[in-house]
Amino acid sequence: MSRLELISARLEQVDPALAEVEERLAAAVRGADRLTEEPAAHLSDAGGKRLRPLLTVVTSQLGSGAGDEVVRAAVAVELTHLATLYHDDIMDSAEVRRGVPAAHVVWGNNVAILTGDLLFARASSLVASLGAEAVQLHAATFERLCLGQLHETVGPVEGDDAIEHYLRVLADKTGSLISSAAYYGARFSGADQAQADAVAAFGEKVGVAFQLADDVIDVASDPEESGKVPGTDLREGVATMPVLLLRARRAAGTLDEAGERALTLLEGDLSGDAELAAAVSALRDHEVLEESREVARRWADDAVAELAVLPAGEVKDGLSELATMLVDRIG
Repeated sequence: MSRLELISARLEQVDPALAEVEERLAAAVRGADRLTEEPAAHLSDAGGKRLRPLLTVVTSQLGSGAGDEVVRAAVAVELTHLATLYHDDIMDSAEVRRGVPAAHVVWGNNVAILTGDLLFARASSLVASLGAEAVQLHAATFERLCLGQLHETVGPVEGDDAIEHYLRVLADKTGSLISSAAYYGARFSGADQAQADAVAAFGEKVGVAFQLADDVIDVASDPEESGKVPGTDLREGVATMPVLLLRARRAAGTLDEAGERALTLLEGDLSGDAELAAAVSALRDHEVLEESREVARRWADDAVAELAVLPAGEVKDGLSELATMLVDRIG
């Protein structure tokens, strides 16, 4: 049993609700049109952590539990997340997602883009059934998802702090939807507004922590455990937190010889496996990797601090454990 499953199992009403979410998700990615059924179900059928619907269902335990509106919201946030993956994989030229070929590899870019759009439409239909507040939040979240991707693509403009820019990108691209997932669960179960706002703030910060942990995993992980080849993001030219910390030291004139060597390797041609392995090794051995771990842990700690207004009990404990689990992956 995974750590996420253990967290959900602690709350008696969570597992049945997640089973209902899974059923409705399977129905939502099928049935609109025979032409789109297979590509639309492709990534959903491949699995995934279901972190966002889990948060929606867990936070619903602050109120009356996972009723029909909560389940609809949980399906909508997962559909939105799935839709972003179709588009992200094209932009990143990713060939594999969740252990299967990316949709654009199987069906081509046009079909993959339109499938992502279709999933966004289905998510929007579900959100519309929840009322004006949900529609407004969904639209604001969708805008942040787009802006986060745009800002990542364009990069920081002159005068921007590169690290602050990167953290804003993570908050928009990842934190915003996780925040909405947590908020929906509290709001549509009748929890009070202060609690709904608290779990929303928690969700955004834990989303940033999650991505920062992934930055460390990209450098430090054992591929047999993570399922990911070390340096994948580096090869794609993504300036993750360890790289940004090296660049900040260079700009400040405090970069040591080992760090300069690592940056030189990272700024070179990483298309070959030997070159990539050398760059990963140099980065892995530098103290900025531990500094990146600490940044991720601080964001997780700040996320947990947002839960102070929640009553003591299984929900608060489960969310705190979730934040810890997301950064425990980095050792």
